[in-house]
Amino acid sequence: MEDRGLLIQAAEDQLLEKAKRDGVETAWDRKDAMKTPCGFGSAGVCCRNCAMGPCRVSPVPGKGVERGICGATADIIVARNFARMCAAGSASHSDHGRSLCLYLENASRDGQINIRDEKKLASVAKKYSIETEGRDIYDVAHDVAAATLNEFGKPHGNLIFSSALPKKRREVWDKLGVTPRAIDKDIVSIMHSTHIGCSGDAKNLINMSMRASLGDGWGGSYIATEISDILFKTPSPVETQANLGVLETNSVNIILHGHEPSLSESIVAAAEDPELIALAKAQGADGINVCGMCCTGNEITMRHGIKMAGNFLQQELAVVTGAVEAVIVDVQCIMPSLAKLSKSYHTKFITTSPKAEITDSTYIEFEEHRPYDSAKEIIKEAVLNYKNRNRDNVLIPDEKCEALVGFSTEAIVDGLDKVVNSNIDPLQTVKPLADVILSGTLRGAAAFVGCNNPKVPHDEPTVKMMKYLIAHDVIIIVTGCAAHAAAKAGLLLPEAKELAGPGLKTVCSLLGIPPILHQGSCVDISRNLQLAGELANHLGVDISDLPVVGAAPEWMSEKAVAIGTYVVGSGIDAWLGVVPPVTGSPFVTDYLLNKMEEDYGAKFYVETDPQKAAEQMFERIEAKRKKINI
Repeated sequence: MEDRGLLIQAAEDQLLEKAKRDGVETAWDRKDAMKTPCGFGSAGVCCRNCAMGPCRVSPVPGKGVERGICGATADIIVARNFARMCAAGSASHSDHGRSLCLYLENASRDGQINIRDEKKLASVAKKYSIETEGRDIYDVAHDVAAATLNEFGKPHGNLIFSSALPKKRREVWDKLGVTPRAIDKDIVSIMHSTHIGCSGDAKNLINMSMRASLGDGWGGSYIATEISDILFKTPSPVETQANLGVLETNSVNIILHGHEPSLSESIVAAAEDPELIALAKAQGADGINVCGMCCTGNEITMRHGIKMAGNFLQQELAVVTGAVEAVIVDVQCIMPSLAKLSKSYHTKFITTSPKAEITDSTYIEFEEHRPYDSAKEIIKEAVLNYKNRNRDNVLIPDEKCEALVGFSTEAIVDGLDKVVNSNIDPLQTVKPLADVILSGTLRGAAAFVGCNNPKVPHDEPTVKMMKYLIAHDVIIIVTGCAAHAAAKAGLLLPEAKELAGPGLKTVCSLLGIPPILHQGSCVDISRNLQLAGELANHLGVDISDLPVVGAAPEWMSEKAVAIGTYVVGSGIDAWLGVVPPVTGSPFVTDYLLNKMEEDYGAKFYVETDPQKAAEQMFERIEAKRKKINI
């Protein structure tokens, strides 16, 4: 199979060169301008939580200032900062879930918000003990909306967890005192405890970080995925294309970027409206070409096959092509630089959420009570902008790649059932997956997640690690920006089986699937948890016993910190390719990289060399196989 690494880079190199000619800056330029990062900030030992400071304590014990003005040590300051990152990350993903619960409240048979997956609705209703027999599905949906909203702020008890959560894992959490209570409650507790004059114990702060993060992974994000499936349908495999070459020369090009699918689903639907298509043709265009960026790109590609324009670090490059009529965004991972950059081209940068207003953007609020009509009004702005395109300054790279996406947990288990012919309802069991792992056909599984970071070569460590693992018969599930990296590298094609080891290649050949399975956006890491939990339950072990690992080679966001924390807290080792800002605390560093395993059966690994990281991941998988005698 052709190695597409050079082709991926070629597309970016063309546009970075064009950006220089056009006199505009990108994230890479701004990173260069930053020079050497602040050592105190990089080590996590800078505190500005009150006005007595900011305080910077020495990251080297015994040298320099050892305490802040309030007396906080490096351990306390680093733990506070880590906790606040987990709180922010958990708040972002979980608020995404809340938005979808509120959207579900407005679902009606005669309105613009409809139920697309009744089977998933029934499944989620059962989880919350909601009666479904003989009831109208919209009445059930409204009860589900109320029940899930209650998980955010209920005053007593704990979250209601999926049955996929192993009993043994819940016992670990209960013993450690980190079982999530209410989603908002645990986030607020962190913000309160990191205020001046509150928690001064690093271990206590790490425990609070874990509780809030687990509340995101098994609560807010889990809810977001389930409600998305109810509203917009549970994904199943669909073909698409990836990379900036998906932009079209003679169409109105719209980039959808952000995270919450209520906006993107409405834009996708409205873009097919005959009235808007006729308007586009009246402007001289062939039609409307909607493409996805970042996690919104994952959301709409796995349900509709909408083309994937790129991941986080490509958002500016899409504008630099000169071929984009509008970048339409909602929340999270949106660079404010798009406002200034768009003014150097004809592109309209349209913000739609009061949670993410950006100076100098065109703000058109997405009205969720009338989503289709609201989406039409937003798209019209893009269509009418087509005539302003400067065709002499357009450069659309040729590079794009076919991809097969949309492997929900249900789709994966259903597909693997064909390998072993278990004759058991695949929606009720993971026996097929267990069988191929127990037999050694697959050595294990790896979950790749997360962001891009200009500190490392774009997509390179992610792709390199993936290739190593599939060559060693490790099947990979991928979400977020890492999914775009895999797609652009051709690794989401069934033909990529030629890069796999003999066992994985056999599975891919039998099923016609890629060795790397696209599971969606970053909130859909909850699908990873579900699959791991069900597998552990089937084998009668804890998740921490499974030959399963996770990696975020290019992470950069606070959401990624919360994700990594709940992944480890769930019993899955997590490899980070970018050093987190905790090295100034001997306690926090030692706990995350070593002692955490004593509590959770898993820990963080920090390895900036992708080859070494991949080798470590495979060694860990093999060690886990020996532990449970498979």
